Amino acid sequence: MERPQPTVEGRREPLRVGVIISGSGTNLQAIIDEIDAGNIPARIAVVLSNKGDAYGLERARNHGIPAFHVDPKAQESFGHYNTALRDKLLEHDVELVVLAGYMRLLGVEVLRAFPGRVVNIHPALLPSFAGAHGVPDALAYGVKVTGVTVHFADEEFDTGPIILQECVPIHEGDTEETLFPRIHEVEYRIYPRAIKLYAEGRLVVEGRKVRIIE
Repeated sequence: MERPQPTVEGRREPLRVGVIISGSGTNLQAIIDEIDAGNIPARIAVVLSNKGDAYGLERARNHGIPAFHVDPKAQESFGHYNTALRDKLLEHDVELVVLAGYMRLLGVEVLRAFPGRVVNIHPALLPSFAGAHGVPDALAYGVKVTGVTVHFADEEFDTGPIILQECVPIHEGDTEETLFPRIHEVEYRIYPRAIKLYAEGRLVVEGRKVRIIE
């Protein structure tokens, strides 16, 4: 799954990224900041959200990035909604789809249009505590360590090949309110790094394993 390295006048073209969100867009902001700092050879071509009041849409527009609300309620079905997402991504020539706090399942209409080119971030060390409640589930189970996982998305939930993981210790007396900020701190660091590795063509998927080319 090495990404081809296109060149324009002897230089690589920036990777065109499409970001799908549901909320405030803090991971989106971390990615924007790293791109603006010149640390990722990419540009965000479009931001999409299933929620019209998602502040992440405003973040995108503040940086001159096209941003759209794709309303699931305005579509005939789940499949039609995902087709609308797919069409917006294709319209903006997206190469890599980044799920950044997208709180819905992504349909096959998008996944099959971008095979091996959709990444997601999860607030736990997959395969442990998959699903929408990774942080409270880890706390309830009583584990001493949780973390963050960046992985390729596939047609099942939180099961795709893992790109990066980093541990986050759980302290005595931790609650969701005290643990989430430490989770986010790691997310804002490793998600941009994973996108950078992809943009540089340094990720190779071999079965379930993702090899990073040094």
